Amino acid sequence: QSGARINISEGSCPERIVTITGPTDAIFKAFSMIALKFEEDINASMTNSTVTSKPPVTLRLVVPASQCGSLIGKGGSKIKEIRESTGAQVQVAGDMLPNSTERAVTISGTPDAIIQCVKQICVIMLESPPKGATIPYRPKPASAPIIFAGGQAFTIQGQYALPHPDLTKLHQLAMQHPPFTPLGQTTPGFPGLDATTPTSSHELTIPNDLIGCIIGRQGSKINEIRQMSGAQIKIANATEGSAERQVTITGSPANISLAQYLINAR
Repeated sequence: QSGARINISEGSCPERIVTITGPTDAIFKAFSMIALKFEEDINASMTNSTVTSKPPVTLRLVVPASQCGSLIGKGGSKIKEIRESTGAQVQVAGDMLPNSTERAVTISGTPDAIIQCVKQICVIMLESPPKGATIPYRPKPASAPIIFAGGQAFTIQGQYALPHPDLTKLHQLAMQHPPFTPLGQTTPGFPGLDATTPTSSHELTIPNDLIGCIIGRQGSKINEIRQMSGAQIKIANATEGSAERQVTITGSPANISLAQYLINAR
């Protein structure tokens, strides 16, 4: 109905990106239809709830960081003007979205305020195009978070925490080495963290045909293993004629044993 091109990113993620392309009037039409759809949703969810005040419609725009300056204006003058003239709340995130050069701009208010706000943002984006290359934000698929509680490990599935026996064993093992830091935390002054822990290196060889499942899509798995274990993991380039790859793990004994376990589990 809007005449805009609308693309929605793939669905195995907690967030999806909707890209709307076209002349500004087509974009406003699409945005107003989306904002009204969100409002319908809010109204529907309020029918059986005890909430008395109606929450605002909220959209998060993904904007190249190089254009955020024009959006904020000198000393915040432009963003203040947008807030005042549209009645919408506008917030530009201070940090870039993971692995990208884009920032999130959150706008909330009535559908009408949002549409006016998007109009003004589009005008600014047309007047000052992005500088340099933009690395687009791509949401990561959700991997089940893990919680350690009472000496047991649980994975979160939907609203439930399910006990995870393998990780529990590992957690208890790791806790016997005091310098175990959860989820790659390396903040000094963290209790149980001793900065003088001896670090060592351990080498593994992994068959070429299995290396892909350890690296994961665009390195997602290996990064997860690095983060969970707190160890440094280097994978050597393939050498000609060899059917194996060399993997070097560096860190405290606990970090290394955790990394090894996670690699074997993969």
